[in-house]
Amino acid sequence: MTGETGTRAPAALVLEDGRVFRGAAYGARGRTLGEVVFCTGMTGYQETLTDPSYHRQIVVQTAPQIGNTGWNDEDDESARIWVSGYVVRDPARVPSNWRAKRSLDEALAEQGVVGIAEVDTRTLTRHIREHGAMRAGVFSGDAVGSADDMLRQVLASPPMKGADLAGEVTTPEPYVVSAQGRRRFRVAALDLGIKSNTPREMSRRGIEVHVLPAGSGLDDVLAVEPDGVFLSNGPGDPETQEHAIALTREVLGRELPLFGICFGNQILGRALGLGTYKMRYGHRGINIPVLDVATGRVAITAQNHGFALEGEPGQEFDSPFGRARISHYCPNDDTVEGLRCADVPAFSVQYHPEAAAGPHDAASLFDEFVTLMETRYAEAR
Repeated sequence: MTGETGTRAPAALVLEDGRVFRGAAYGARGRTLGEVVFCTGMTGYQETLTDPSYHRQIVVQTAPQIGNTGWNDEDDESARIWVSGYVVRDPARVPSNWRAKRSLDEALAEQGVVGIAEVDTRTLTRHIREHGAMRAGVFSGDAVGSADDMLRQVLASPPMKGADLAGEVTTPEPYVVSAQGRRRFRVAALDLGIKSNTPREMSRRGIEVHVLPAGSGLDDVLAVEPDGVFLSNGPGDPETQEHAIALTREVLGRELPLFGICFGNQILGRALGLGTYKMRYGHRGINIPVLDVATGRVAITAQNHGFALEGEPGQEFDSPFGRARISHYCPNDDTVEGLRCADVPAFSVQYHPEAAAGPHDAASLFDEFVTLMETRYAEAR
């Protein structure tokens, strides 16, 4: 990703099917390539931009006005902006919020993120819904060339299917998030692209979280002496994560309590023998319904995924670790949204219970993880 800031300049978003959307430069000037996707959240753009799960994606905001509250120093979900590019319709001219330290435009420019504004994002979103998420490029300033030349650059970029990206976003070194108050449990969290609010939510429940790099092995996990293991969210194609899948199988074999979210749900599913597939345009937003098969309860959830597990709502199946069930699904399209194992202490969901940003309907899943560890070790005694 290259570019430098300057005055407002022309910009173009070029899709791999040849469609071109013209607009004005936003953020850094230059060129960026990635997979174009849309996010339906009407708030939480700072959390979206700093979510490692969006690595190598050009995010289109469907909400027309973006940047109204500026950029603060408290709401980042990681140490940097991860999106490859950003597409908005009507950016705020001046931010207005007591917590704001800079404008969104300035934050994008400081971190070299090439964006485009004044785009008809409604038409663009409808195009993606009809034709699917695809490779794209944002070009601004001197990088804007002929449509044919820009398209050639887009077509030369790698697709998301088959992309192994977790290693590019994971922590380089282990670190610990201490429990708030008395420590009740210790958890080893495999960082496949973890968001900051996830260990924070566990910390609030008395869990000491040891965040480990994606390449960690079973010995690294056991060295923590964990009461449970957590599989985080993350970017890319889950089919590429052979190491994480193998590690998950080793953890299941030892019957350590395990909880996975988003990418972690797909990793657990593949460890249990399920397949995964690339969705047409994915689920990205903070208003997506999920139905719990066992209770019939519907939760409104925050999601960000372009791949999903194969299976049917409520389906029970045999795995190398006993019986398991598809426990949750999205009533909009029957996408698999959760798994429960019957014979080993493991479960997962496709959505984000840490809800940054988003609704808090699913926050109780962290309590369920605590209960799973309590039950497991009560039985052991």
